[in-house]
Amino acid sequence: QVQLVESGGGLVPPGGSLRLSCSASGRTFSSYGVAWFRQAPGKEREFVSSITWSGGGTCYADSVKGRFTISRDNAKNTVYLQMNSLNPEDTAVYYCAAGSVGTNTNWYSYWGQGTPVTVSS
Repeated sequence: QVQLVESGGGLVPPGGSLRLSCSASGRTFSSYGVAWFRQAPGKEREFVSSITWSGGGTCYADSVKGRFTISRDNAKNTVYLQMNSLNPEDTAVYYCAAGSVGTNTNWYSYWGQGTPVTVSS
């Protein structure tokens, strides 16, 4: 079993930055791929970024490529999402998920409760 807890969300002006953290419990966390998804009000949950168990492979949605960076520290059981140059379209609840790496929610067995990000002046 893996339990995930996101943190780091909040209110930020356009052009600002935030770093989200996904902290995990469970000895097997380092064997899972991890992804960030987001869900804006009235919209479906969408893929943002993923990272392989080793951290050697990453993937990004086109909408965040060049602005967001995913990383992980397996010694700390934590995955990060550094978000720069934020714009109002990035407003959503951000979820981390652990499982097999992919862009579809079906690939992930474990989910956090989400952390809200609001980009507004």
